[in-house]
Amino acid sequence: MTFNLNLFITPVIALILVLWGYLYFKKQVKNNSQYHKTLWSICLLGFGLNWIWEVAQGPLYKSFVYDLEHISFCGLASIADMFMVILLWFAFALIYKDIYWIGHISGSRVFWLILAGGLGAILAEMRHTAAGNWSYAQDMPIIPWVEVGLSPVLQFSFLPLIIFFFTKRIVNR
Repeated sequence: MTFNLNLFITPVIALILVLWGYLYFKKQVKNNSQYHKTLWSICLLGFGLNWIWEVAQGPLYKSFVYDLEHISFCGLASIADMFMVILLWFAFALIYKDIYWIGHISGSRVFWLILAGGLGAILAEMRHTAAGNWSYAQDMPIIPWVEVGLSPVLQFSFLPLIIFFFTKRIVNR
């Protein structure tokens, strides 16, 4: 893993888009409390579950060891992942014209969410591995044709769905 400025460009853009989405939808909701509870649930679950996944898949990356530097890198990656989950929430809210769309998850919505997350992960992995931000260890299963790791693609294909499922349960209590 190499730390460079290029590594932070996508998260900064994501942060700007998250701020825009937050302000845009804040103007539209009638219940600010429910909106903030939903957002905070997505943030906390998004960071926590992605951090667990990042640390667990660490050995699938070259030169990864369980030390402060690598665990901290996993934390930064998890913040970026959290922003991307929030962006998925906002993007689908724009498409479905409903910020609380996660309360109505159907088979087709699951399909599109998994597809969007998986394709986003493939593009991100292609960009980061080509830029030399990280590289895979020999144990990382590689997806043929796109030559990216299976673990990060599975991470972003399924964790957003899990995060939204638990967010729905938390908010509906």
